[in-house]
Amino acid sequence: MIDIEDLKQYPDDYPFPSCLVLGKSIMNKPIHVVMSDEGCSSRIITAYYPDNNKWDKDFKCRKE
Repeated sequence: MIDIEDLKQYPDDYPFPSCLVLGKSIMNKPIHVVMSDEGCSSRIITAYYPDNNKWDKDFKCRKE
């Protein structure tokens, strides 16, 4: 089972809308993935391990 959570929508991104999702790597580390929404398919734009110093403890909100 893949456990992901939609964190933020970017409906005005060009050329397709995109979103930021939070998931877990196979090593159980939190990972952020930005993906496009192209109708019946999607593309991964970027993926990264969120920095503990820049994100809250649950990795859902960026620190101010």
